[in-house]
Amino acid sequence: MKHDSLCFDVSPNAEEVGYKRPSTLQRFAATQPSGRAPKTLQANQVSAASTFPASLVLPGDELSWDPKYPPQSFRAWKQLKERNAVTAQRRKIYVIAPPDAAEAVLHVNGWTVPEDVSEAITAPAVNDVVDYLSAFYHGLPVTLLQIPRLRFVKWGDDIKKKVSANSAWVKRVRDIGLETGDEAIRIRTRKQEVFAAQLNLNDLLDVAISILPEDAYALLMLVNHDLYEDEEDDFCCGRAYGGSRVAVVSTARYHPGLDSKQDVDRYHAWPASHCKQHAEKLCSGEVMKKPDVKKTVSVAGNASGGDTAMGAALKAHEARLRPVNAQSLEQLTSLWLARVCKTASHELGHCFGMDHCTYYACVMQGTAGLSEDARQPPYLCPVDTAKLLAATGAGEQHWLLALLDFCERFAEDAMFAAFAVWLRMRIGDTAM
Repeated sequence: MKHDSLCFDVSPNAEEVGYKRPSTLQRFAATQPSGRAPKTLQANQVSAASTFPASLVLPGDELSWDPKYPPQSFRAWKQLKERNAVTAQRRKIYVIAPPDAAEAVLHVNGWTVPEDVSEAITAPAVNDVVDYLSAFYHGLPVTLLQIPRLRFVKWGDDIKKKVSANSAWVKRVRDIGLETGDEAIRIRTRKQEVFAAQLNLNDLLDVAISILPEDAYALLMLVNHDLYEDEEDDFCCGRAYGGSRVAVVSTARYHPGLDSKQDVDRYHAWPASHCKQHAEKLCSGEVMKKPDVKKTVSVAGNASGGDTAMGAALKAHEARLRPVNAQSLEQLTSLWLARVCKTASHELGHCFGMDHCTYYACVMQGTAGLSEDARQPPYLCPVDTAKLLAATGAGEQHWLLALLDFCERFAEDAMFAAFAVWLRMRIGDTAM
C-alpha cells in the first residue's frame, strides 16, 4: 500500500450519513471562552489541516452511527454544571494497578490470557502508564495508589460483603469479590469466547468510587481482564463516570495477538489511517489487502503530506512497521502500551468534563470499535487542548515537551515515534 496522499478532510461517507463538520469559523469560536469568532480569521488563528485533520467518519465509525452528536465547545465546557473543578485540595490523579488474585481464586489470573493466542507478550507496565498520564495531564500530580489488599477473593460468607447497586443487570454466571481492605465488593462475571471469563465494568466502577481518596481529582483503575457492561455488550475497553471522577480501563482487547481476530489493521493505524486511498476503499466497501511492509514507500515529497506534521508522522510510522511475525516481544509490548495509554488519557478526559469530540480527529473522539480505536490519534485537538490547559494550568509548550520526552523513550514503537515527530512540529508552530 502506497500512501501517495493523505486525507485531511472527512471521507465521502460523511455526507452520506449526514455528518456536517463545523466550519473553520465555528471551530475557532469553539476554542474561545466567549464562544465567538471574528468575521475573518488571521492566518495564525487557523489550525493547519495537515496538523489537525478532520475526523474521517468512515463506515461503522461512531460519528457514522451518530452524525448529529452535539459538539462541546470550550465555552460549553466551562459552563458545564456537572464539571468538577480542580482545587488546591483536590488535584491529584491516582492510578490503580491491575488487582492480583488471592490463593483461593488463583484461576482468576488465568482469565487475563486470551485463548488460542500463542504470543506470550508482557502486559503494559503500570508505571509506564502513570508516566504517560503525568505527561498528558502535565501540571497535575499523577501517582500510583497503593492499596496492599486490593485483590480478587472468593465470594464467601467469611468476609464483609457489599453488593453493587447495579447487580440486577446481568444474569450471574459466577461471583468473585474484589477486596479493598475492610470489605469486598461483588464482581459479576460471565463466560466469553475470547477469554475464559469477563468482569462486569459497572461493579469495578463501584469499587473505584468506594476507594477514591479525599485529595483525588480523579482515579483510574487498570485491569488486565476483559470487561462487559450489560447483556448486549460483547466487550468494553473502558468507561468513566465523569461526575464521580472515576474511570476503569481494560488492557485485554488491546493484546496485539488478537489483532487478526479483531480486524485491527496495524498498517493503517494512526497516522496512516489518513491515507486517502485507504479511506476511499473503506468507503467503497472494498476489502483491503494488508500490504507487504517491505514494499512500503516513504511519504516524502507526496502531494498532501510533504513536510507537514502529519506527513512527517507518517514517515516515522512507516519506518518502524515490521511484518507481524518479525516484531520482537519488546516491540509488541510497546504497541500494547501505546494503545492503553490512548484509552487511559481519553477516559480520564471524561473525568475532566470533556465530551466526545466532533470537531477534529482527536483522542477524545467516540469510538465504535477496535478498528476505529486504532485509527484515532493520541493528541488533543485545539478545542480540547483549550479545555485541558484551563483545567491543569499547564503552559502549552511545557505540556507538549513533557509528552515528547515520554514518546522519545519508546521511539521504536510506530505510534510513539509518529507522535514524537508530530509533537516536534507542533512545538515549532507554537513557538512562533
